[in-house]
Amino acid sequence: MKVAKFGGTSVGSAAAIANLVEIVRSRGFRVVVVSALSGVTDKLVALGHEAAASDGAWTGSFEALGERHSGVISALFRPERAEAVEASIAAERRELRELLGGLALVGELSPRSLDLVMSFGERMSATIVAAALADRGIPARPVDARSLIVVDGDFGSGRPDPAKTRERAASVLAPFLDASDTPAELPVVTGFIAANEAGETFTLGRGGSDYTASIIAAAIDAEEVEIWTDVDGILTADPRKVRDAFSLESISYLEAMELSHFGAKVIYPPTIRPACERGIPIRVLNSFNPGFPGTVISGLAAPSRYPVRGISSVSQAALLRLQGPGMVGVTGIAGRLFGCLARRRINIILISQASSEQSICFAVAQHDSASALEAMRSEFAAEMAEGSIESPVAEGDKTILAVVGEGMRHSPGISGRVFHALGRGGINVSAIAQGSSELNISSVVDSADEAKALTAVHDAFFRAGTRSVNVFIVGTGLIGGALLEQMRRQRAALLEDHAIRLELAGVADTKRMLLRSSGLDLADWRALLASEGEKTDLALFVERLREAGLPNAVFVDCTAGEDAPALYPGLLRRSVAVATPNKRGNSGSLAAYRELMAASRAAGAPYLYETTVGAGLPVISTLHDLRVSGDRVTRIEAALSATMGHILSNYRGDRGFASLVREAREKGYTESDPREDLLAADIARKALILARELGCELEYGDVAVEPILPRSCAEAKDPDAFLACLEREEPAFRALRDRCLAAEGNLVYAATITEGRITLHLREAAEGDPLHGLHGAQNAVAFYTERYGERPLVVRGPVGGAQITAGGLFADILRVARSTQEWYYP
Repeated sequence: MKVAKFGGTSVGSAAAIANLVEIVRSRGFRVVVVSALSGVTDKLVALGHEAAASDGAWTGSFEALGERHSGVISALFRPERAEAVEASIAAERRELRELLGGLALVGELSPRSLDLVMSFGERMSATIVAAALADRGIPARPVDARSLIVVDGDFGSGRPDPAKTRERAASVLAPFLDASDTPAELPVVTGFIAANEAGETFTLGRGGSDYTASIIAAAIDAEEVEIWTDVDGILTADPRKVRDAFSLESISYLEAMELSHFGAKVIYPPTIRPACERGIPIRVLNSFNPGFPGTVISGLAAPSRYPVRGISSVSQAALLRLQGPGMVGVTGIAGRLFGCLARRRINIILISQASSEQSICFAVAQHDSASALEAMRSEFAAEMAEGSIESPVAEGDKTILAVVGEGMRHSPGISGRVFHALGRGGINVSAIAQGSSELNISSVVDSADEAKALTAVHDAFFRAGTRSVNVFIVGTGLIGGALLEQMRRQRAALLEDHAIRLELAGVADTKRMLLRSSGLDLADWRALLASEGEKTDLALFVERLREAGLPNAVFVDCTAGEDAPALYPGLLRRSVAVATPNKRGNSGSLAAYRELMAASRAAGAPYLYETTVGAGLPVISTLHDLRVSGDRVTRIEAALSATMGHILSNYRGDRGFASLVREAREKGYTESDPREDLLAADIARKALILARELGCELEYGDVAVEPILPRSCAEAKDPDAFLACLEREEPAFRALRDRCLAAEGNLVYAATITEGRITLHLREAAEGDPLHGLHGAQNAVAFYTERYGERPLVVRGPVGGAQITAGGLFADILRVARSTQEWYYP
């Protein structure tokens, strides 16, 4: 014998009710409980307040509510049958109208009157559903739950009396529950409502239709309760906040109560108790996917490979604190505190107290915060006056995150995984609570971090070691475009072979930008950006990135300008990783450089800039490793320009200087403006970055540069004028060509970095020189250290082209998925 409950969305339209009929036909329920049509209870509450306002506006809302029900009826039934159903709910409509008219006269809406107003949603719904079942060959009759469930307590949250309810329900439902498998009529019971012994109408709390089904199931000793809603059972987290949430096959009563108490909306928290007391399983199913098995709630859930069953949250909470030296060792403080709150009927969601006894903090619903502060100030006025207890404080806009699972018991490391995940996401924890049952670990975080915190902890427990990386790319030129293509090609292999899930969550070029928390298609990002993107605004892009709250977010700057680097410190302080080949951040003013490094260290946020110096070569990381291992770098000799290398190794007289520059530009060796390379500005920035990594406190203006261009070309106003000048000044380059031809080894434009000095100059690299033999778009960096002496450690290889730089940048991005804290250079 099964009891089924169908929620508001399951009876929200004619199509939904027709679907309900087919579910009932296929599953053989003995009792069906229904909610009001979706949204109707809210409209009834608004109607009650409108009527009490006595302004006459309620009549229009009343008519609209009637039209909503009439629309469903006309769509469900043939005209002659529809007329009969309309007549069957006419009495409820008349009663409701009279009640609202009375409220308008007295100008007041009491809790008792509001409960009565709200009851009409279920009363009309049950009549319509019973008629739909009967019309389709399933004899059914509406049954008012006020004749079944006996309650006391307060209006708005009636408390059922189990003994009296069992007696009355058994009596009223006896004609329906005969020994045959197919009853003469199926009772369709109104959810949400009940009555006291005086016959007054009570509601059971919002979501109370679930509770109705469980109460009736316990009263008639049903074998199972089925809760039909619009999701595939109980999920590991709220799918609106955690995109990878999935449904659970089974869960225990205790776990379900914890999850529902802490914000899981699938089932109303009091529903669990009546079924639990009688050992009746509850199955949560999806009306719109009836073939899915859903989730079974029972006394003994099937073993799970996860120690945690689910993660939920309570938002719109406030954290209050009472503290002072006068609390230490004084008995009765906690009793007085919670007693004064109880007298104001303030519910406490979470409690945390340090062993020092100097402070007690607790969480309440945010709307109760002001009342709670007032109660505390009144209760402890004498202690505050003498200074032994401080004035209580409240912090609003908090969310309580609950990690629930019976598998957590006696499992070391669970708390560590929770707080490591939150710490990695840069999420501050304001308070922590865990009971001795080890069933629940709760923490309080800022509401702005709710989705990010849920996702981070969900990943830690349910992704089986898989780490997600959410990438936001600014700049889609040569390097950015190559990076996006590499991500597309490698995405599947990363997930399958390395358990790294790569998502493109945002992209921007110079004209348009597009962000999507669920991810953008890497194969179609250009079309999506063109069709759905909005005008690019970097500050707005970063604001949206922060609002998305995605864990392991990486801001990838593939631009060459100064606008994006100005945003790095703010991103890092919010624990958003930054990866970039843009040299402007690390080669700007020394003060800005220090701020950038300090922001990364303070937040523990990855700042990844390997590609600023050597493209795909491990130059920065090698220098970092030398220094942190205790070696002292005394000098660096480096060839740092693919453009210079290409020109100097190919300038042999058969081709002009300008022609080689154009070729380097076409191959992607140069910066977007080749003047950056030929005037040595780009090399100076790279050398300055290395010097600062070495510990030198230098500014860009401290770099000594030996020019190789005529003054006229250095003063060209734009790239085209610059290239034209190179053509005209070919004779001025003859001396350079002669040096290239006469060089014993090869000619290089080298950066020499010693403590406190950077020099850029043209020199020969003979055999035995670490820069000897460089050809084309190759770089080499020689580190002279105390350990290596005069035989330097040399990092050498090709650097030219967007693919190499993009590959190095891709490797930096993937470092964010590593599990250790040593993932960045500062």
